[in-house]
Amino acid sequence: MFSPSSRKKSTYSSLKDRNVNQQKTPLFDSSPITPVAGNRNSINDGSIPNRPQSGTPAPWASRLSVIARIPSAKKNEKMENVDLPQPVYVGDFPQAVHDEQTSFLRNSVPGEACISGGMDKETGLSWMICGSKLFLWSYLSPAASKRCVVLDLPADVSDICSRNAYLGDTWLLCLINWDNVHQSSSIVNQLTSAGVILCNQRSRAIVYWPDIYSDDGATPRISLASSEEPEIISPMGHGRSPPRQLQSENRLERLSTNPSSFNSLIASTIPFNHHACVALATSSNGELWQFICTPAGVLRQKVCDILSTSISGYSHPSGSKGYPRSLIWRFPSLLTGKSNRQFFVLTDHEIQCFSIQLSPNPTLLKVWCHEIIGTDNELGIKKDLAGQKRIWPLDIQVDERGKELTILVAIFCKDRLSSSSYTEYSLLTMQYKSGLDETSKDFTQGRVLEKKSPIQVIIPKARVEEEEFLFSMKLRVGGKPSGSAIILSGDGTATVSYFWRNSTRLYQFDLPYDAGKVIDASVFPSTDDTEEGAWVVLTEKAGVWAIPEKAVLFGGVEPPERSLSRKGSSNEKSPAEENKNLLNAAGVSPGKAGLDARDVGGKQRSGFTGVAGKNAQDEEAEALLNRLFHDFLLSGQVDGSLEKLKNVRAFERDGETNVFARASKSIVDSLAKHWTTTRGAEIVSLAVVSNQLIEKQQKHEKFLQFLALSKCHEELCLEQRHALQIILEDGEKLIGMIQLRELQNMISQSHSSSQHSSANAGVSGSLWDLIQIVGERARRNAVLLMDRDNAEVFYSKISNLEEVFYCLDKHLDYILNVGQPFKAQVQRVCELSKACVTLIRSAMHYRNEHHVWYPPPDGLVPWYSQPVVRDGIWSVASFMIKILDDSSGIDLSIKSDICSHLEVLADVVLEAYVGAITAKIERGEEYKGLSDEYSRKRDALLDSLYQQIKVFVNARFQDSGDEKEQKDMILRELSSNLLSVARRHEAYRTLWNICCDLNDSALLKDLMNESMGPRGGFSYFVFEQLNENGQFPKLLRLGEEFPQELVIFLKDHSDLMWLHEVFLHQYSGASKTLHGLALSGDEMFSAAEKETELDLRKTVYTLPQRKRLLHLSKIAAIAGKDADYEADIERIDADLKILKSQEDILNLCPDDMEKQKIGHRLLPPWDLVRLCLKGQTPELLLRAFDVFAWTSSSFRNSNKSLLEECWKSAVDHDDWEKLYHFSIAEGWSDEDTIRVLQKTMLFQAARRCYGQESEMYDGGFDEVLPLRQENTELPSMKDSGSSVEAILMQHKDYSDAGKLMLTTLMWGSAQVDVGGKDGPVSME
Repeated sequence: MFSPSSRKKSTYSSLKDRNVNQQKTPLFDSSPITPVAGNRNSINDGSIPNRPQSGTPAPWASRLSVIARIPSAKKNEKMENVDLPQPVYVGDFPQAVHDEQTSFLRNSVPGEACISGGMDKETGLSWMICGSKLFLWSYLSPAASKRCVVLDLPADVSDICSRNAYLGDTWLLCLINWDNVHQSSSIVNQLTSAGVILCNQRSRAIVYWPDIYSDDGATPRISLASSEEPEIISPMGHGRSPPRQLQSENRLERLSTNPSSFNSLIASTIPFNHHACVALATSSNGELWQFICTPAGVLRQKVCDILSTSISGYSHPSGSKGYPRSLIWRFPSLLTGKSNRQFFVLTDHEIQCFSIQLSPNPTLLKVWCHEIIGTDNELGIKKDLAGQKRIWPLDIQVDERGKELTILVAIFCKDRLSSSSYTEYSLLTMQYKSGLDETSKDFTQGRVLEKKSPIQVIIPKARVEEEEFLFSMKLRVGGKPSGSAIILSGDGTATVSYFWRNSTRLYQFDLPYDAGKVIDASVFPSTDDTEEGAWVVLTEKAGVWAIPEKAVLFGGVEPPERSLSRKGSSNEKSPAEENKNLLNAAGVSPGKAGLDARDVGGKQRSGFTGVAGKNAQDEEAEALLNRLFHDFLLSGQVDGSLEKLKNVRAFERDGETNVFARASKSIVDSLAKHWTTTRGAEIVSLAVVSNQLIEKQQKHEKFLQFLALSKCHEELCLEQRHALQIILEDGEKLIGMIQLRELQNMISQSHSSSQHSSANAGVSGSLWDLIQIVGERARRNAVLLMDRDNAEVFYSKISNLEEVFYCLDKHLDYILNVGQPFKAQVQRVCELSKACVTLIRSAMHYRNEHHVWYPPPDGLVPWYSQPVVRDGIWSVASFMIKILDDSSGIDLSIKSDICSHLEVLADVVLEAYVGAITAKIERGEEYKGLSDEYSRKRDALLDSLYQQIKVFVNARFQDSGDEKEQKDMILRELSSNLLSVARRHEAYRTLWNICCDLNDSALLKDLMNESMGPRGGFSYFVFEQLNENGQFPKLLRLGEEFPQELVIFLKDHSDLMWLHEVFLHQYSGASKTLHGLALSGDEMFSAAEKETELDLRKTVYTLPQRKRLLHLSKIAAIAGKDADYEADIERIDADLKILKSQEDILNLCPDDMEKQKIGHRLLPPWDLVRLCLKGQTPELLLRAFDVFAWTSSSFRNSNKSLLEECWKSAVDHDDWEKLYHFSIAEGWSDEDTIRVLQKTMLFQAARRCYGQESEMYDGGFDEVLPLRQENTELPSMKDSGSSVEAILMQHKDYSDAGKLMLTTLMWGSAQVDVGGKDGPVSME
């Protein structure tokens, strides 16, 4: 009633005073998804004249389409142009429910029969109790595939309830999912095992069915209230009914105020116990009861009194009647590996949290409590404010994460000025405090919860209701729009509340009275496992309805000052009065509601999920395009169409938002009005499906003609290439769907004609299961399709053909039914392979035939090259590879069938990859990762196929060994198709294997001539294989026929280049190549070469091998004798000496981890020097100077600081101060001095670097580090490394032993004039 839609004047009031003794209660007519009235028993054998049009539209007539179901009476003269979204009819009840309703209502007092029911989000099941029967079915399944479980209530329970029927018996039910599968978010997993716990609120009788899907588990276990429990049975006689007035007045009141009735029920499995569970129930007198349910029976016991439980001695006085109200688990399901669960209890002033240990003997622990009604406003709701009289917490819900709690609250207030009373409805949202340590055992200190946001007022001043009406309200959370909640009232209305633009907006789902009330609500699951989905409601007589997000956003209004009940709703008022009251209550002028709806969709559209991004300009352009196309269909004329469309700016958008792309999508995705879901699975065998697809194809071709004749095609080709590609791809998908439809016909006929065919043979197989999954996913993504059959949706939603491949990737194991016999799996996977090939090949054929229509393809990715399509096809292909690899010993005919399908499928998936890689290259994007993925999958596919071909050939000739020629002929014949695929996709490994097995060098050379890639193509691969196999002569001989390719190959393989150069008598070049090989590091390629190398084999040489290469280089240089060969020989000799130095250094180094890590690797000179400095032994220090001597002048210059470190280490090696004191004390002679100093490290280093007989390469040490300082002054820090003498002068002992150091240096260098210009140096 909060929807801004107006209603026509209802004629329902004329029926309100119908005769009480009327035998047949007027009810709704046949559901549109069930057979016509003549084919089944309708609930209403009569008819209702002038059926009232108030409330949400109900399916009283046949539904031709979604739009046709919305009655025109929903609009009035002031809001004619506002096309507001409406609730969507999801489906009718199963036929068994209809039949029982008919019987039950006929045998009941008209208008007083009570039907209970509900919806379970976790299992996706709805339930309903009519008379003595319990019905359960999935509200997620399409109508034609509904499976309804019918359970008979035990006679003992049924008798007790029948004696109290006039008091309004209601039921509580919990479903136990033994499969441990979250059904609401699962598309493919069907519930196969579930238990049911049923509780009668008044009698407190418990009925437990261990497994409703098995014969043994469908037998109920009963637990009746004992005589010690409070009296709950009506004292009235059996079969007697009190007066009708008593029934109507006391129905809710007796239930809500009965101190012993149950208010709430929850249940959970007991881990590791077969079909065992525990249920908890709260009663209106504050008791908490526990029920242990097992196949052996039900054990009931009172656990505690909620209102008197305490923590650390803190207790509350007994609360008001009717409390506690609600029980709810913190998390929707038992966490994996956990054996305990937490649950919340809502009392009259607080939230209590308990933990239960799930075992055959459960234990209960109170964790914490939080007062939500008290004197502190920060805790929740502040009480005792002016005007407040009483506060009722009515229901509580928890989000999927177990972090946020939403409480429905009603506050009775009195206006002090006007003395009028009213009720304020609010939603209080609490959340766990951030940073709270939940592992703590003690929550008595500090708060556990905090307000997430200020309290959200739903209705500020509503009519005062009876307490029993308040207690009948239920709260549900988690639906769309995000953050919305739905409030269910006891008299059958459902109100969606959501916060928008700093105010609350309401949308009420309200049915006419004779359509029954809303029984329960839930959230329709999302296929992407998100927390939010559309709201779905279960009605008493009108089936299941979904409330789309758009309906709530566009139809919501500001809260009116009226109740959430059905009293005073639009069902009892004229449209004018209802519209006036609604708008006035919202504080807006007439028409404001409609404007707000448009404003929601226009200005803030991006904030809503599921709302299309169209504005007024787009709608104008789309309407004009539709009108022009319609005129073209009638007259064939396109006069001025291009100019008109340009004037409305129809060519501004590109991609899917383009109006032409939208028009194309509407053509291919249109739902057939004459299709019906009453036939269920038979729809796939109807000719009407094919006819409808052909009609779509013809209309789409007409649309292309319109684009061409009007010159719009040319405009799109220039400005909106992506949009034009989408339009043409719609044609590709349409032709693919037509071909798939024909394939399904062939498969159905094949199954039906099989020897062991069954009634459902025509609708079985993997393709049929795939159709069901894709259709189900589309239904769940668009609630407007929920009343349609899966197959109908599949064959209608053509533009979303990629969903086929998405479902193949995500649900392949289910579709193939892994676990079935091997032969059945092969048949099913081959069906899927044929379906994939049919779709892609049909699209490619369409593209080839219509290539002149397509825009320039630069950078555009075909739809069949998208990742989701590639992944889906690859899932099927990889499964087939797995079957071939794991199927040793199976029939060869089965293997042959798999290979034939896999061969075609491989070509399709590889073509898809080629399209994607080409688009990336054209857009200039990085494509190496995708190219590597393509190469891996290509080789896996073709290698597997070729191995199977060899198996086939060997199996034929396993007993004969002299028929080699005939064997090769068969191998050539069987591999011909594979060879062509490998050629197209450059599968070099497969080509090489085929050529080798056939020993066909002519074929090999032909393939090498064909494939001339940027790095040598197939020739490069052939050379690489010959190199790995050590066939070097063959490689070089073959290279003579492909010289350019060989040069490319040898550039990356220097270890073979020298052989080629020697073969060509290019000895100098061979010498340089060998020299480079000998000195190359472990990584043979530069960084630039590594980016383009094709996984080349790298050769690691040991030190002896490097010395051998250097000797070969020296020989080649001598043989070449070019102008610089002597210098080359000198450099080679120097490098040989460096290698010898490394061997000596490694021999002198201690055996540690570093030495083991080095092994035989070639170290660069600077690393050798540092290794020597680290050792600090005389032998190693001298080897450091050897390394410097045999490098080069440029190396010594660039590493001067490292050379200085060597001299400093040489000086520091001896204790010069001690030598100086000994020389003074002992009075050394010159001979003694020379004898002692010759043993110092400084003397030996000077002789190695500056001695007259010292050997080195490329100049001397004097060029880098002179021996003496040019001036006699002490060097500054800047000149400390200008000479060896300057280094000595920086030594700490130079002040005393400086002359001794210089004497050692000069004698070591064998220079006679040790004293310099002033004569010899005195030792004194």
